[in-house]
Amino acid sequence: MDFWGYELRVRRDSKGLSLTDLGKLVRYNPSYLAKLERGERKPPREVAEALDHVLKASGALIRLWGAIGEPNGIRPSDHVANIGDHVANTRQVLAQMPDFPAESGEAGVTIPCRTHDGRIIFVTLPRRTFLGGIGLGAIAATAASPSAAAQSRTPASRFAAAPDLNPAEHFRQLRQVLIDNDNLLGPLRAIPTVESQIGALQQLRQVHQGSDARELLYIQTQYAEFCGWLYQDAGDFRSAQYWLDRSLEWSYATADRDITTYILARKSQLAGDMGDATTAIDLAAAASTQAHPDTRLGAIAATFGGYGHALAGDTAGSERELDRAHDILANLDPDPASTWGVWMDDAYVDVHQARGRYALGQHQQAAEDFRTAIAALPAGYHRDKGVYLARESLAHVGAREPEQAAQAGLQALQVAESTGSARIMTELARLDTQLERWPKIPAVSEFRQTFDVLMPRQA
Repeated sequence: MDFWGYELRVRRDSKGLSLTDLGKLVRYNPSYLAKLERGERKPPREVAEALDHVLKASGALIRLWGAIGEPNGIRPSDHVANIGDHVANTRQVLAQMPDFPAESGEAGVTIPCRTHDGRIIFVTLPRRTFLGGIGLGAIAATAASPSAAAQSRTPASRFAAAPDLNPAEHFRQLRQVLIDNDNLLGPLRAIPTVESQIGALQQLRQVHQGSDARELLYIQTQYAEFCGWLYQDAGDFRSAQYWLDRSLEWSYATADRDITTYILARKSQLAGDMGDATTAIDLAAAASTQAHPDTRLGAIAATFGGYGHALAGDTAGSERELDRAHDILANLDPDPASTWGVWMDDAYVDVHQARGRYALGQHQQAAEDFRTAIAALPAGYHRDKGVYLARESLAHVGAREPEQAAQAGLQALQVAESTGSARIMTELARLDTQLERWPKIPAVSEFRQTFDVLMPRQA
């Protein structure tokens, strides 16, 4: 089964449809659809579009079709990003992404929208459409779909392989460039490129064997985890769950204990962001069980577990897990085999303790902890600073400090606008509502007016 067929089957199963049911919806023979799922046939674009529409895949099947290419028309090597002799050159990578100002001058405009259920998503519109005066009603209609931002983007381009690198090294370097720029530019520009590279990796694995194929599978697993993170930051939790599930499944095939442990911990983090305390605790416990002793992976699992306990209202459990994370970091193996979680340190644990204290109603202490964590952030952590500022602002509201809340919120709003982070905007939407109680405070008025300019609301 090829990657596109696998994706089709997963999407069909998630809707509870048999091949016969799907055939009736798209008016194709079920036996033909079965061949598509098994990878025996490649679909024409119109078939991919019809299936994407019926399965409400928000463009995922079309983008993967774009990575694979026309039936029998594209070689696997044609799907690999070509960034010339300088793979690590950031502008070359970014210029290949949708909505990045390139020669055509047709950059898109990405704006945040509040959905009916209060979530924040970012929608990318063609600049001509935006400047032409598109109505907020049309924006709201686009925002009604959880993956609308992804649906509105054009597919990433197909590229040729960099001639001076083997495929595995090429994908590793490209992934690192995307990671390095995620914190500055946010998820929306990167998602189409990352998804297309996953399709390219799947195709390359079909023409490699042995250790080469296993190495490509490992990198494919890394890309899927990263794609889950990008969707998580974009506020599309359903797509984030999908890609983390794929990465976990593929991690078992790599037989690498560390990557499986890391993905379990990441799934715990996502569950925490979704407010699912039980799942966050359970997945963190599973990751802790698998983690090698005295490694950062164990500290990561304990940290996310600590926040899960805070969500559940378990103060003692939260403090126990966060203390355990600090203890692991104090006794790290001086030469751990795993390279996962190199960013993990005591300050990261403290940030999650601050978030947990907010969840437990300890607002004044949470605000102070966030302020301390922000002061200790390295200069390049632009998006993370915005997330912490937004959460600090909510803690100030809980402590009945509206002026400090609005000031922190204004700083966070600047970061959200530049990165397209729905995590930041969702927190600020809550702040906007909670500040309604203090309309006469100048800083509050300034924040709410600025927020309303940047945040179209659904009618």
